[in-house]
Amino acid sequence: MAEGCMRALRYSMVFFNLLFWLGGCGILGVGVWLSVTQGNFATLSSSLPSLSAANLLIAVGTIIMVIGCLGCVGAVKESRPLLLSFFILLLLIFLLEILFIILFFAYQDQIDQYAQSDLKKGLQLFGTEGNIGLTNAWSIVQTDFRCCGVTNHTDWFEVYNATRVPDSCCLEYSDNCGLENPGTWWTAPCYERVKGWLQENLVALWIFALCAALTQILGLVFSMTMFCQTVKVDTFYA
Repeated sequence: MAEGCMRALRYSMVFFNLLFWLGGCGILGVGVWLSVTQGNFATLSSSLPSLSAANLLIAVGTIIMVIGCLGCVGAVKESRPLLLSFFILLLLIFLLEILFIILFFAYQDQIDQYAQSDLKKGLQLFGTEGNIGLTNAWSIVQTDFRCCGVTNHTDWFEVYNATRVPDSCCLEYSDNCGLENPGTWWTAPCYERVKGWLQENLVALWIFALCAALTQILGLVFSMTMFCQTVKVDTFYA
């Protein structure tokens, strides 16, 4: 009975971690693809230039692959050190995610203020040498969200020291259209537009977060159950 239970746990753990590992491979693959094909698209932040979608996906995918591989090998070999390592790493990540969510909601106003301030600093780098990624990022955001500037289109006036905006702010794009009448520019703030888009897709974000949390909880349950079973089996045959 105990042996059959262990076999079922082992297969469940291996299957779970195989899916976990494949998911990490997929995320890593998307990150690499974005890095290769969209290499000129970087972050909008001036203080965190490496915080791009591609780099985040590569980092997350690598971490998931390592943890999934650890759990899979631990399950196949019924290795208590590997199973315990898997459990501790997954628990640590789960607790950090909960802490991040709590801090985010507790300091939401301060985060908003910091983000807007940091984005405005990033505007000063727009179009400058060595910042093609940031320049392309702002151009894409303003075009796709039909907005201009962080909190207002006048944010660009301080960048150019003149009454002008980038051409990506124009209702109808054309060369040097940012020098024309303000009536031909988008005036909606990009920060609020992006924030509004996230709120509109809040249900999908929460579903994704709940699925991720459920996956992690299942991983914790499987690994600890199997760890306890190996301890019982070793004790029984001791």
